Amino acid sequence: MGFKCAERTHVGLRRKLNEDALANLADKGLWVVADGMGGHEAGEVASGKVVAAMADLPAQADPRARADAAVLAVQQVNAELIDMAKVVGGKRRTIGTTVVGLAIGDGEYQCFWAGDSRAYRIRKGSIVQITRDHSLVQDLVDARMIEPDEAESHPNANVVTRAVGASPELKVDQASGETQNGDIFLLASDGLTRKVSQVEILAALYEQPIESTADRLLDMVLDRGAPDNVTMIIIQLD
Repeated sequence: MGFKCAERTHVGLRRKLNEDALANLADKGLWVVADGMGGHEAGEVASGKVVAAMADLPAQADPRARADAAVLAVQQVNAELIDMAKVVGGKRRTIGTTVVGLAIGDGEYQCFWAGDSRAYRIRKGSIVQITRDHSLVQDLVDARMIEPDEAESHPNANVVTRAVGASPELKVDQASGETQNGDIFLLASDGLTRKVSQVEILAALYEQPIESTADRLLDMVLDRGAPDNVTMIIIQLD
């Protein structure tokens, strides 16, 4: 099984620094997007450490073993970030990042994540969100305290409940499934998903090749003000 990949990352129109990072390791069947936590110190350091750890992983044929190794690497980065962020001058610094990753091989995918960066699978005219946001608004939706369509505009929409570097103990969620030829996967930071709907993503991916789609999705975010960094990887299975 082969892959076609397209990646884009952009600082956006309001930020001075791009704290997002990505790893497109198609030769290993592994892809990762990390979103350095805005409003905290050294978010770009955190996201950079995550993608560097992915690049250092050995190639493995089994996607499950690949994803498990990636999760262990993320947890090691978490420990390093906690150590870096020790209390200095009576104030604890936070150096954090979200992460979403995907390993593909042997007819299956393995997805892992912490935070609100997302993974989607597009197949035969439908789109499915693989990940569940670790965020305050998702918890409110699950508790039926707000409706799903209220989540993106909620005043606390940017509050994550889990991230690499946020606490000494990090649980990384995982999900898996079978793959089919023609499947398309999208990994993205919330700079994309908070400005472009699932319906719009689906329409864009079925209208043109993935390189053109990546440009179109980025343009849509920029046209809508791009208040945050935006990063995406599109993977299409041949």
